[in-house]
Amino acid sequence: MEMVILGMNLTCVVGSLAAGHFPEKHCLLPLISKILGYCIVAASTTVKLPQILKILKHSSIRGLSLIAFELEVVGYTIALSYCLHKGLPFSAYGELAFLLIQAIILVAIIYYYSQPVGATVWIRALLYCALAPTVLAGQIDPFLFEALYASQHAIFFFARVPQIWANYKNKSTGELSFLTCLMNFAGSMVRVFTSMQENAPTSVIMGSVLGIFLNGTILSQILLYQKPAAKKEKKVQ
Repeated sequence: MEMVILGMNLTCVVGSLAAGHFPEKHCLLPLISKILGYCIVAASTTVKLPQILKILKHSSIRGLSLIAFELEVVGYTIALSYCLHKGLPFSAYGELAFLLIQAIILVAIIYYYSQPVGATVWIRALLYCALAPTVLAGQIDPFLFEALYASQHAIFFFARVPQIWANYKNKSTGELSFLTCLMNFAGSMVRVFTSMQENAPTSVIMGSVLGIFLNGTILSQILLYQKPAAKKEKKVQ
């Protein structure tokens, strides 16, 4: 009799432990992958909350790139729709749903603090609202779907580049949240392992690898550019 809880097959592990043996690699790794996958999904419900709270606390979007956050919403939408279309287990992509919701809220807040918002911004927002439901429902040509997903890596890349460049140019990360960037970086690292264990498409794994590089770059910038500020405050005190 198999023991399956939330898609996690415990039969092999429980059987090994009951026999007085430590579970073997082929038995243990899939379970660890599932647990880590659900941990990522659970953590994703609050990933962007520190960034949202920081903006609201200071009533400022100083140093934040609007186009970067808009592209992030597009990237999450394509990635989520692709995973739904491929029928991957929820533990392998569930965080995308929560990240998309938070990213949309974050963009709305940035719009609010960017008043007055230009016509081109509203056009981009309306275009997204018109196309997103169709993409999420998978009601597009399969070839176009594959092309869209292939492009989402480029979208995430160009979503991070404006922010990375702005940080470098200003020698400051402005209102970027260290905690949010740290969780993004850690989540990408763990997702590489879980995607491999879930036999996800190579394109999904490469997306997580790209996330490690880009999120790691922004995280290093926060550490680099916030140190001088911290030292100055100590001297003043």
